[in-house]
Amino acid sequence: MIYDCAIIGGGPAGLNAALVLGRARRNVALFDHNKPRNAVTHASHGFLTRDGVTPAEFRRVAYEEVLKYPSVEHHPVEVTDIRKLNAGFLISTHEGEQIQARKLLFASGLQETLPDIPGVRNLYGKSLFYCPYCDGWELRDKSLFVLFDHPRVFHLAKLLYNWSRDLIVCTNGPGILTNEQKQILASRDIVVSEQSVSAFHGSDGKLRLVEFTDGSRIERTGGFIAPKWVPWAGFQQELDYAVNDLGGILTDEMGKSTVPGLFAAGEVTTGFPSQLIVAAAAGSIAAASINLELTEEAFSS
Repeated sequence: MIYDCAIIGGGPAGLNAALVLGRARRNVALFDHNKPRNAVTHASHGFLTRDGVTPAEFRRVAYEEVLKYPSVEHHPVEVTDIRKLNAGFLISTHEGEQIQARKLLFASGLQETLPDIPGVRNLYGKSLFYCPYCDGWELRDKSLFVLFDHPRVFHLAKLLYNWSRDLIVCTNGPGILTNEQKQILASRDIVVSEQSVSAFHGSDGKLRLVEFTDGSRIERTGGFIAPKWVPWAGFQQELDYAVNDLGGILTDEMGKSTVPGLFAAGEVTTGFPSQLIVAAAAGSIAAASINLELTEEAFSS
């Protein structure tokens, strides 16, 4: 059979798109190799009726709802090749399976690389985070450490001041903040350090100490860091879609890419993380756009 749509990615964007398309009686092949970026997160926040849900529980409930619709098929395998056809796409998997679809939706999210600092991996998602809106409430009024070697650290520090007034901001080297920015932060008793961090120390996922390369240490109970993110899409050479400055798939407001029939939704378009509710909404919009395009094509043939 030729599917109406193949979806690459089983995160909130892909799952919500599958739900909308399934309810529109479209035949959907949903490919998901079960490697979610937020797997280490203890709880996800900001999604109305799902505030505090674990990523595993979110996926369990989502799949339970999506697969109630008989036209949606779950393919728990990795896609290894995609080819553009005259009327759709040919998708090949690691298991040797091939399927053909009229439309293709990328909702594959981001690949995340943590800073190469000892201790980070054991603490990330438990007491070290990246998103204040997702985890700031849980760290409210605690002694926080912010590590970010980018000028956006100034904005992040001001934002975190809403949750805690006990902030130490580290740029991991000089030249990141201007003197004026340092003065503004100092006026709120926000400490700025330009030293390089050599290690994070803690146990059971709880941060206790931050160690610098000069051997000095400071006590902290939580913090925020900035991983590196790369859109987990691939296949640009095969499909020749345009990308934005962050490497995300370039789309219009309805999720259409520059390649006919190819859509994208969620973090794979923005190139940076978003909350579950934002990604899910993007998937819903893209699905409606796909359904509309399929409808118009059916009436024009």
